This record gives sequence, C-alpha cells and structure tokens, in this order.
Amino acid sequence: MTVVQNGLTLINKLFILGFFKHMKKLPSISNEIDEDKIFKIINKNFSKLAPYWYELITNWLIRSYSVFQDIDKFIILVYLINKDLIFYRKNGLIVDYDTFYNDKSIEIPKINISDISSDLHIPKESVRRKLQELEKSGVIKKNGKKIFVDRSAFITAKAEQTLNELSILLNKFNEILVDEKITNRSFTIDEITASLKNNFSFCWYQFYKLLFIFTNRWRSTLFDLETLAIGSVVLLNTVGNKTFKTKDLNMNHWTKLAQGADDVGVNAMSLSDITGIPRPTVVRKIKRLVENDFLHINEKKLITLNIKGSRLKKQIKMQNQNMKDLSNMLHRIFNQIKVINSD
Repeated sequence: MTVVQNGLTLINKLFILGFFKHMKKLPSISNEIDEDKIFKIINKNFSKLAPYWYELITNWLIRSYSVFQDIDKFIILVYLINKDLIFYRKNGLIVDYDTFYNDKSIEIPKINISDISSDLHIPKESVRRKLQELEKSGVIKKNGKKIFVDRSAFITAKAEQTLNELSILLNKFNEILVDEKITNRSFTIDEITASLKNNFSFCWYQFYKLLFIFTNRWRSTLFDLETLAIGSVVLLNTVGNKTFKTKDLNMNHWTKLAQGADDVGVNAMSLSDITGIPRPTVVRKIKRLVENDFLHINEKKLITLNIKGSRLKKQIKMQNQNMKDLSNMLHRIFNQIKVINSD
C-alpha cells in the first residue's frame, strides 16, 4: 500500500493485521488517576518535573528549527500529519509507531489554508507561502484542496528522540505518583517507550494537542517560535543550575525563585550554537526578550532569566494554564499506559 485513501485502506489493513487491542479482562475504572489530582501533584512537585518538561519542549523546538530553519514550516507539516491521528481517533483506531511510519505517502483530505491559519495562529499568507515552499521541496504534494504528505516528510518528522524524552518525563511523573502514594505501580523507561510505540497514534495525538496549545499561547506573547526556542534554552540553563535543581519547590515558588537563579548566564554565540539559529538573529531576538522583561543581559553580555513585575504575574498565570494542559496530556497518556499494562 503506497497511499491511504481517506483511511479506508488502512482500516482494512489494521483489521487484517490485528492492530486492535483485545483486553483479556475489563480494566478497573477505580484505578484511573484523576486529572485534577494530577495538576495538584504537578503543582506541589514542580521542581522535580520541570527539568524534564523543559528539556522535552526545548529540544523539540531546536529539532523543529533544524529541519527547515523555520519552526512554523515544520509545525505546519506536523499539523498535516496530525490530521491522520485525528482520523484514527475518531474511528477508534490505534496505530503503532512502526505502522504509522511505514507507508509511502498519506492523503490528508479537506484541508485548506484558512484552517491551518486559524488553528495555528499563523497569518494566512505566511501559511500559503510555506505550503508552496514545502511543495517545491517535494515534502508535500497538492491536488486541488487535497494534500499528500510524501514519505520523506515522515522520515523528517519521525518522533524517535521526542518519544524518548517523553518516556523520561512520564517515568519521572510515575516516580512522583509512587512517592505521593497515588499508585504503587512503577514502569521503567523501556516499558513506557514500548507502550507509547504500541499506542502511538493515541499518545501522539495527545502530545500534538498539547504542543499546538502551548505554541499558540507563546506565539501570542512572543510573536514567533524561534524567540521561544532561544528563551527556552536560557530557562533550561537556569533549571540545570545545580544549586537551584536541588530545591523542592511548588510551581509558583519555583517560577519566582528561577528569576536570577543562574549567576553565570549564557552568551549569544552559545545560544546560536545550541539552537542552530544564526547569531545576528539570536542577538535581535534577545534584545526583544530583554525589552519585554523576560531576560537580563549584563555588562559581560551574559544572558539570564529575569522575568519581573507585571510580566512575572502574567507568566505565572500562563504557567498555570500550560501545566493544566500538561496535566490533561499526562492524565490521558499515563492512564492509557496503566490500563494496557494492567495485569
């Protein structure tokens, strides 16, 4: 099979190959971990989870930029691929990791520029231009309003490293649940990775849903995702500070103490090397972040996290929104893993 026509061929293939999960016994509903409880646990144990969350999102942004030197172009490609995940979810299908990346091309029906612009908060003309660039490079092929994603896009957008980082985040989250006596079931990173791969279409739909919400929220604040990538590296540098890393803090306390916690900082050249973004662009975007009270740059040209005043209040509010959305993803994915691996 080279092309999935409206998902019908894939459905037949899934039935033939037996990719539908047959439960040997009914899972216990009482074992489900409540989403509100998850948010409270994240809030209380934020300093334990934050390094892994920020590493996941920062590395995703950096890898996204490395593909086309344009994060928006990459996220448009992700949006197109996600349409298939939505189709599988609507039809009760679970597609594993290897099957998802095996097909030569996938047809995504009923997609138009207005939908992409509205859903991703990218101007319509920018979407149009980036789609044309993707088509010219052979990543996507258009036929009227239909878009075909070529296999090269799957190789480009393969989720291997992100999947590994998400497994680590889920493992740390699992450790916190055990410490809080919410569950006595511990999963190794390998077990989590295997479950993510076996339930790939379900889990990656949840991850992309969080990703779109998160990037849209930051786009409205910073205007572009390259600026977010640069700021995220500075934040990750703070999170990795050994003195700060050992502190046991809730979310609001952590956010406040993170400001100025890094007494060393990072320079523009290092930020350019880490993100792959040209140094002049990095310098320009750092200036915007400093002017908008996100970062501080000292006399040695070293950059540190320095959100303060009204900006800090807005940031704490956004942090709460982001963590509620993270709670939603963890709730759905972790409970899926828990059910699939139940004895």
